[in-house]
Amino acid sequence: MNTIKSWPVPPVVSSYIDGKRAVPGAMRLPVINPATEQQVAELAEADAAETTRAIEAAQRAHLDGRWSGLKAQAKREVLQRIARVTSEHLDELAWLETLNTGLPLRYARQFQLPRIVRNFNFFADYLSQHVERAGMDDDAYLRFVLRDPLGVVALISPWNAPLALASTKIAAALTFGNTCVVKTSEQTPLAVSRFMELLSEAGVPDGVVNMVNGRGTVTGNALVCHPAVRGISFTGGTETGRAIASAAAPALKRVDLELGGKSANIITESADLDRALDAALAGIYLNNGQQCFAGSRILLSRKIADDFIERFVTRARRIRLGDPLDAATEVGPLAFESHYRRVLGFAELAREDGNTLLTGGRRAEGFERGYYVEPTAVLARTNSTRLCQQEIFGPFATLLVYDELDEALAIANDSAYGLVSYLWSERLDDTMRAARALQTGVVLVNTNMTLDFRFPFGGYKDSGVGREGIEGMRQFYSQDKVVTIGLRPPAPLPFGKS
Repeated sequence: MNTIKSWPVPPVVSSYIDGKRAVPGAMRLPVINPATEQQVAELAEADAAETTRAIEAAQRAHLDGRWSGLKAQAKREVLQRIARVTSEHLDELAWLETLNTGLPLRYARQFQLPRIVRNFNFFADYLSQHVERAGMDDDAYLRFVLRDPLGVVALISPWNAPLALASTKIAAALTFGNTCVVKTSEQTPLAVSRFMELLSEAGVPDGVVNMVNGRGTVTGNALVCHPAVRGISFTGGTETGRAIASAAAPALKRVDLELGGKSANIITESADLDRALDAALAGIYLNNGQQCFAGSRILLSRKIADDFIERFVTRARRIRLGDPLDAATEVGPLAFESHYRRVLGFAELAREDGNTLLTGGRRAEGFERGYYVEPTAVLARTNSTRLCQQEIFGPFATLLVYDELDEALAIANDSAYGLVSYLWSERLDDTMRAARALQTGVVLVNTNMTLDFRFPFGGYKDSGVGREGIEGMRQFYSQDKVVTIGLRPPAPLPFGKS
């Protein structure tokens, strides 16, 4: 293994409020390296009072216009500087993310975190190009739209991609003139916390982006329920999303919820099986299997099922598990212990429900420490099994066999979730039929997961509310104001005239 450069890790990760670190409170939570099970830092949990201070800092910044009052070109220059500063620190950020999440460093550095640079450049370009609507009603009225920021927004990112997802929310919030308070998972704060300092270095004014740390029941609840917070953007589990929506409803706060998934990956008899096989493996084992859009239910045409399953299992057994800092590693450890035990528990469920364990389903051999699970594949007896209905969120594929495409589409839609679906087919008629029938916010045909902020991303059913992508973000992070100017005197209204 090549020697990997390391960076300092603060012994205590504290909140970032008004451009500086908060004095750590008494409540401390361990930050664990999932590859070694060793503590690498402590997290100082923000209680309700500290969370309120962060919100008040954001509120002051919103009211005095230190960010929203800047001209579009000035905002654009700051976003571009954020992209440059981030690019200069990508090695450090990727190392911190890997240390904290178990995500393979090669994937974090080459694929996941460069999205931050692209995202901030995308929003900077948007600021230089977008114009609002205007219209004439004959010669009587001129109407045009002004756009105001929503105000203080809470941005909550999950533990599977903490910085990539937090930074996307920050970029959108800033683009539309908001101030914000960020919270990521208490399990994985390191890279997001460091990013706060880089934002200040790039010229984001104090108080515009703040960060609090802690558990959802403590810090998250204080953040979501504070009356000054006008919108909540959350990526994470469906049950937590429901709780956030419920807490936000009495104050009529906006919510943007990107939640769970149990995505079907339909492979038809006409598919290019080599490409489909590569994509199916990546679709479930990438990011250590911890991704909301994972193609976790692989639906196989009976005509190609035996061959595909044999090849899939052979490849899954060859996947290189190991230290996530090793460039050769393809799958690292799961992010934390309770999740590791939960994923292993699904292997027991597989046996209880009468399914066929094809490979994996146990702690990886050769690792004395670390939350390592062998890449797992199960041939499911039926789509109604718990393996096919519950989100496992690990390197755990369930395979199902179907006879006709209509059956596959029905199986795909037989889910509480509706985030993403995949289809592998060389037939245009099948593709168009599936695209109309699949009940998901995103349908991907003959491709892995890909995002483009010019288009919406979000889910149907229990997979969420709202859409990311420029239009959905514009609607969430800002509010329309229509101005109407009369161009000629209005018709007289003879009130009070004799």
